[in-house]
Amino acid sequence: MTTSFAFENLTWPAVAALPRHVPLVIPLGTGYDFSNLASLVGDPQQIGLLPPIPFGWQGSRLPVDEPLLANLLDNLLVSLAEDGFTQVFALVPPGLKLSLKNAGRLLELTPQPAMVGTLPSGEDLDKVVLIPIGHTEQHGFHLPLSTDTVIIEAIGQAVAAAIPTQALSLPVMPYGVSTHRASFAGTLNCGGRAFEDFWLGAIDTLSAMGFKKLYLISGHGGNCSFLTNIVKYAGERLPELFCATAWLYLSGPQGQRALEEHRRSALGGMGHACELETALMLHLRPDLVDMQKAVDETNFITTPSYYMDWVEGGALIANPPWEDDSQTGAYGAGSLATAENGTIWLEAAVAEKAAHVAEIIEQHQRRSARRQERRLFRNALGELPDFLANL
Repeated sequence: MTTSFAFENLTWPAVAALPRHVPLVIPLGTGYDFSNLASLVGDPQQIGLLPPIPFGWQGSRLPVDEPLLANLLDNLLVSLAEDGFTQVFALVPPGLKLSLKNAGRLLELTPQPAMVGTLPSGEDLDKVVLIPIGHTEQHGFHLPLSTDTVIIEAIGQAVAAAIPTQALSLPVMPYGVSTHRASFAGTLNCGGRAFEDFWLGAIDTLSAMGFKKLYLISGHGGNCSFLTNIVKYAGERLPELFCATAWLYLSGPQGQRALEEHRRSALGGMGHACELETALMLHLRPDLVDMQKAVDETNFITTPSYYMDWVEGGALIANPPWEDDSQTGAYGAGSLATAENGTIWLEAAVAEKAAHVAEIIEQHQRRSARRQERRLFRNALGELPDFLANL
């Protein structure tokens, strides 16, 4: 009998130890019959299920052009193939015209009707749409691959619950960009250009639906430079939209203050699989944390203009090989984390994002009013020659 395991709940050493013939499956949405899936791949002993992509295909209520989704899927499956896995699949509803060019193949199954989480409707047009984007990547010996996704999903949901008349949160996207993908097993990569194109397609869809205020929030640092590009492109293409992003969370003055007031580590103790992320996971999903395996790595090669901490510092921007500074996949002092600090920092992150929502609303309102004033002024100027001719 075939059993399944949740790939995202593993650590990278567990992924490295998996037999390379184990089938790994990325579903579009949920609600598939697992017994039918097992038969499609030959009823193996076990199947690894990766986190589902929550939307993007026709029928998901937030579709993008199919080539954009196909490129994203292709890159994710290539990540698994490059790790040596020989059976990698995308599980999709029937009838999609997706073309995979480089790795893996499509499996078609009809899912149950409710295959995605809550998505925006016409009743929500005045709200800020929070778009949480996590990732599936290594987080040292002690944290699961899902760390970034778990954290940013919790932040997005908590913000929407705290200010329901101002914001709603999309289902979390569990995949992002990792340019250091090959350093440690289990790290996936959407590819920077495919990532940007997919999200620009999603923004186009949301704009066409009538949404004008979007906030892309990331739990994964590797996404952030690409999200900056996305909001720049979106602002140029869709001037009536106010689309924003920010560096992760707890990166503004109040958030940084909350970190400094409670952190136990020195500079360099918060980066990746660090004191902060471990604390948040101890609060949110302690069942997925093995503190006995936490290894502190604070030996980042530091110079005055290039160093590592939660809010990366210095004037230089670079991307050296991950393994230069980490033997376990961690940057920081995860052993110093506590669930109590995780509770405090989650509340501070939610407050920070809620404040950003208020600013996004204000920015959109004031900019819309200014544009309307200028339109009225231009119209008045246009009527002036007729007025003068009649004097």
